[in-house]
Amino acid sequence: MTAIEEDARSGLVIVARAVRTRGLKGELVAEILTDFPERFEAVSQLQGVGPGGEIRSFDLEGHWFQNDRMVLKFAGFDSVEAAQALVGYEFGVAESDRVQLPENQFYDWELTGCRVELESGPAIGTVREIMRTGGVDLIVVASEDGREHLIPMADSIVIEVDTAARQIVIDPPEGLLDL
Repeated sequence: MTAIEEDARSGLVIVARAVRTRGLKGELVAEILTDFPERFEAVSQLQGVGPGGEIRSFDLEGHWFQNDRMVLKFAGFDSVEAAQALVGYEFGVAESDRVQLPENQFYDWELTGCRVELESGPAIGTVREIMRTGGVDLIVVASEDGREHLIPMADSIVIEVDTAARQIVIDPPEGLLDL
């Protein structure tokens, strides 16, 4: 999944970000930050994370798609001025309400921060990000000595992913870690 649906902060998966107000009735235009925008059909409440990190619950009164964005209408926000206070907020759902992925597929936020170890034992670093290449995805691993390793997410290289233990075990071909 894309890095877009990522934010484990406070157990939330961020799915939208308010960018501006719309109309006169308290509506917000939001960037869609999820690979599953259909999820909004079953959502009646979102958790909002303000620019300062404060978290509030919002009742979703309505939503609709507008081009590549979404318009959100929250209960109790019925004017431009009220909605303006929410510009910059990120909106999320509980991590437990995330869309379940097929086996051996992971959200970027599940892999970011995982310790990467060789099958033979030593750790080589932690996952800094996932790089989408259009082919095989790469995990970007930052080592303690400041080096960066690009590890293909190929089944022949990534032997085990244990998101609960925050660990990825790899068996890289000779020379991969020397690049």
